[in-house]
Amino acid sequence: MVKLQTEYLGLKLKNPIVPSASPLSRDVDSARRLEDAGASALVMYSLFEEQLLAEEKQLERFFFNQDLGSHESSSFLPIPERYKSSLDNYLDQLEALKAALDIPVIASLNGVSNQGWIDYASELQKAGADALELNVYYVAADIEESAELVEQRYLQMLEHLLCTVDIPVAVKISSQFSSPLNFARKLQKTGVNGIALFNRFYQCDIDLDTLQVLPSLQLSSPYESLLRIRWTAILRGQLDIDLAVTGGFHRAEDILKALLVGANVTHVCSTVLHQGPQRITELLDEISQWMEDKEYESVQQLQGSLSQKNAVDPAAYERINYMHALESFTPPDSVRY
Repeated sequence: MVKLQTEYLGLKLKNPIVPSASPLSRDVDSARRLEDAGASALVMYSLFEEQLLAEEKQLERFFFNQDLGSHESSSFLPIPERYKSSLDNYLDQLEALKAALDIPVIASLNGVSNQGWIDYASELQKAGADALELNVYYVAADIEESAELVEQRYLQMLEHLLCTVDIPVAVKISSQFSSPLNFARKLQKTGVNGIALFNRFYQCDIDLDTLQVLPSLQLSSPYESLLRIRWTAILRGQLDIDLAVTGGFHRAEDILKALLVGANVTHVCSTVLHQGPQRITELLDEISQWMEDKEYESVQQLQGSLSQKNAVDPAAYERINYMHALESFTPPDSVRY
């Protein structure tokens, strides 16, 4: 029987499949089903600092400033004795998950200010999170902001945060950095424990009838996994840091490719949302069967064996592969050029 154990962020996991941040972690029963299906850890849905700031402004407006110009009005909207913010609810859910599950629970934080990152990370650690994933979602839309300044935002935040918390920390980054390898090395130097490749920037859409700009949510497709696989292959062997891949991992073959190039864990989300928690069991069975067929005894044996450092043709991960891909295209017989 093959051994599926792996390690990520100092956590010893029974296998490399970790459900990423999703609505399923908002419900304890759903989280239990993920664990029963074989999930080795769980990343909670993200805590957004922007949402907390908006709640504070609303609370100030409707409760603390309601008597401006009329002192009698304070009796109309008394502050609820049991008012709970999104932070309170998140911490309660984190504690509930920790009490209900035997697998590690990784809290996910999406901040916008240095102080917010630090304060909320401390709260998540106190509530019992086994590790912390920093979901850094930043769109560099300021024409005056250079690539160097964008990177510096991340690095300064991490340097302060890592002095505040003791639990392992992973940072989820975008694929849109000019030099991902160089930036990943800078992240490693801050002392961060892991990097998740890559954040998915949800794109806005335009309604042609109303001419309104609208949010658009599209779940991932397996093709997206190839970008993560490629950069994991390049990073592994050059950096001594844990790597998670996230975005597009729907099939056992996608997960196996990620492990072969050096991923410690693969995050799954869309395929579980589409097919339910039992999808994790199916993936684990398929992975085990492939490993037995190929005579691999453990996940650790295959991890990184096809990274750029270990590949027979390292150049295949770089530009030369681009030319080969273009030359391989064959138009359908029905199409005439």
